[in-house]
Amino acid sequence: LLLVNLLRIDICFSTSLLTVFFFYYIGRKYDPRSSVFQIQYFRTSVAYRDEVVTVKTPAFAESVTEGDVRWEKAVGDSVSEDEVVCEIETDKTSVQVPSPAAGVIEELLVPDGGKVEGGTPLFKLRKGAAEPPKAEAPAAAAPPPSAAPPSPPPPPPSTVGPIPTTMPPVPPVPAHAMDTKPVSAIKPTVSQAAPVTHTEGGAKAARTESRVKMNRMRLRIAQRLKEAQNTCAMLTTFNEVDMSNISDMRKNYKDAFLKKHNIKLGFMSAFVKAAAYALTDQPAVNGVIDDTTKEIVYRDYVDISVAVATPKGLVVPVIRNVEGMNFADIEKAINLLGEKARKNELAVEDMDGGTFTISNGGVFGSMFGTPIINPPQSAILGMHGIFDRPVAVGGKVEIRPMMYVALTYDHRLIDGREAVTFLRKIKSVVEDPRVLLLDM
Repeated sequence: LLLVNLLRIDICFSTSLLTVFFFYYIGRKYDPRSSVFQIQYFRTSVAYRDEVVTVKTPAFAESVTEGDVRWEKAVGDSVSEDEVVCEIETDKTSVQVPSPAAGVIEELLVPDGGKVEGGTPLFKLRKGAAEPPKAEAPAAAAPPPSAAPPSPPPPPPSTVGPIPTTMPPVPPVPAHAMDTKPVSAIKPTVSQAAPVTHTEGGAKAARTESRVKMNRMRLRIAQRLKEAQNTCAMLTTFNEVDMSNISDMRKNYKDAFLKKHNIKLGFMSAFVKAAAYALTDQPAVNGVIDDTTKEIVYRDYVDISVAVATPKGLVVPVIRNVEGMNFADIEKAINLLGEKARKNELAVEDMDGGTFTISNGGVFGSMFGTPIINPPQSAILGMHGIFDRPVAVGGKVEIRPMMYVALTYDHRLIDGREAVTFLRKIKSVVEDPRVLLLDM
């Protein structure tokens, strides 16, 4: 028993000694004060400062699956934080991709014009890196001295006499009968015909043509319009609106309206408000046919899409819940969406949905037209220009500012009676806004 205990003590003592020597060895080998540790720490710091990150495509809306990339920067370009590196053009809008940090573009992972989906790697950015120095032309090497221009040769000895001061005699013109025909009637002979030369006017007359690839927005617009034409049984009904009262109201209250709401009072808000009033009265115009389930969907809300022309195409941002808005709210929403459209800052969410569309071709001088339905909607109102025309008022002919309005609707859902009633509601509200107060 004593021998066993002694063996146990010896084993424990040996183990303790080995443990002490092990940690002592490790501590000596990996002393944090050693140069090896400092070099490793320095390298880690450099890797952190020059970290390379991969920037991916932002997530698209549910209705957008892919887009085309247009690069604003190239490899080697320095960018600051939030500076736009590329733009992704989708079916509905353009999405700008900013740089997440300051750095240098190290690699472009998608070619210009390439198609990308949400989450696709776009480019690699070296964060915190300085712009690579540009190769400078060697300034030390002076340009070789240009050879001195050779001195002009001495003038040859004059072998000619003094310059004559009188003109040489003109050779006599052979006498022959002058042609009495007018110049336009004389046909030149082959020897008389002058060679044909291409003048500046001839160069301008050259006819050329060029081909430009359709962008995604234009392709989508064409696809949707053709889809509407093939799906809907479109029919258009017309009416005319006397703009006298609404013009007088705008003239009398535009300054006070601008002072209170800090926004101008236009005609579009009157038509948007009138459309919301008429859509509530005629729910079929605010509905839509679901072709997949063969059902009619009636909406108890009014979201009106307002068509806005941009350099890239027509966009239709949506004003939501118009039924609860007043004139000031509508004008502010129109102004905000119009600014975003002109600056190409519209998001996909700004254009999703919509139960009815208003298009104003009058701002371009349109007098008459038949708009095309914006699917999946069932109707669209087309506004046109305001022109003074003679009209019969109380048995007399008067000059009034008149506007033609057109309602294109899906005849599968909306009957002619409902369409005409809807358009007359809009006419009555715009011609006399007091109808809204009386709920007529």
